[in-house]
Amino acid sequence: LRKVIVPMLKPGIYAGMLLSFTISLDDFVVSFFVTGNGVSNISILVYNMTKRMNPVINALSALLIVVSVVIMVAMVVIPKLIQKRNLTKTKTSASFSRIRNYGTRLLLFGMVVFMAAMSIRGLVSNNQRVLRVFNTGEYVDMKLIKQFEKENDCKVQYETFDSNESMYTKIKSGSTYDIIITSDYMIERLIKEKELAKLNASKITRRSNVFEHLLHKDFDPKGEYSIPYYWGSVGILYDKTKVDKKDLKAGWELLRNRKYAGNLYMYDSARDTFMIALKSLGYSMNTESKKEIDKAYKWLRKQNQKMNPVYVGDDVMDNMISGNKALAVVYSGDASYIINENSNMDFFIPGQGSNVWTDSMVMTKDCRNKDLAHKYIDFFLDKKIGIVNTKYIGYDSGVKSVYNYFKNKYYKGNSGCGPDLTGKLNEEFHNQSDDVKKYMDSLWTKIKTNK
Repeated sequence: LRKVIVPMLKPGIYAGMLLSFTISLDDFVVSFFVTGNGVSNISILVYNMTKRMNPVINALSALLIVVSVVIMVAMVVIPKLIQKRNLTKTKTSASFSRIRNYGTRLLLFGMVVFMAAMSIRGLVSNNQRVLRVFNTGEYVDMKLIKQFEKENDCKVQYETFDSNESMYTKIKSGSTYDIIITSDYMIERLIKEKELAKLNASKITRRSNVFEHLLHKDFDPKGEYSIPYYWGSVGILYDKTKVDKKDLKAGWELLRNRKYAGNLYMYDSARDTFMIALKSLGYSMNTESKKEIDKAYKWLRKQNQKMNPVYVGDDVMDNMISGNKALAVVYSGDASYIINENSNMDFFIPGQGSNVWTDSMVMTKDCRNKDLAHKYIDFFLDKKIGIVNTKYIGYDSGVKSVYNYFKNKYYKGNSGCGPDLTGKLNEEFHNQSDDVKKYMDSLWTKIKTNK
């Protein structure tokens, strides 16, 4: 084994190690789908920090550059230093052999120590309650997770996802969690597919703190499966120094006003973007009619051709804080945060209607510790906890006292906080059929690629 099999396998083992290490540093998609509960490598960590400006990303980048330079310099300098010692080939060969043997032993020793440490850690964690939480990136103040762990003597394995669809894919691929924080239409789908467990209302002592109207939404009419986390809408953020207020009357058609061509951010999301076109045309954003979706496609195609919009994700926040564009389609909570940082910005929801969404906490059918899961949900319904969390996130809380605090004090006068959602044309997203979703996604790809 030691003299034949292992030496033959060494090149493959080292190549596999280097390949895995490289992918873990660089490839978010692969890392996201192959990591297990509680694992968060550098690519996942950095991706989740991109929602807003974070100096940690710059620090990590600088550190990786320094390490790479040091390794490259070492590879060039060390052989030259050895040659300068005027060693004979035999001595040099013997020296390299000793170094190689020493390095192999050191590597093996390090692996044994690492495995032992992991085993000890596993034994310790087995005696501690564990709660597996799956949430969107940058959607909780991590200090509160530490506080919950301390108060309940437990360990929270906290993982994040970049979209409801990627979360759904990971769950269907076999990953299991106790608590998931996701959106209305996805909860509707998970309930239909029997992926969720009903909550025990008696164990959620602060349930009365939540807005009653948020507890009985279309996706969970009896409020049996979900507890609201944050809620809001989608609208248009605009720079008051660049956009004429008279133009706002056009609603979603403002996004096709040539006056602002090349000065616009749109969300890089098929469903959110098609919602805009469908609402502008007077259709339901939940339509299953391919004729109506085709008309929305033409609307977006013309907009793309004459407005040259930039399709963005969460990076829209830093860009609009810096005033890089005159207009942007954003979520109301992001608008609150941006307006708080840049007073030149304002926000409105077009009269043609928009998406009124609710993100909620749900418990999965695979939940291993239901008592701890209920405590986690109840923890975030506390007023003090909600205030700390909302200061970090910026969205409208489902807790009445927290919402009123931000509406009347912290974000007073901020149009992104508690926008008017009384419009009759506003809707909630419902789960799409697979056929319609695939059709819309194919049209969205054509829009982005100008085909």
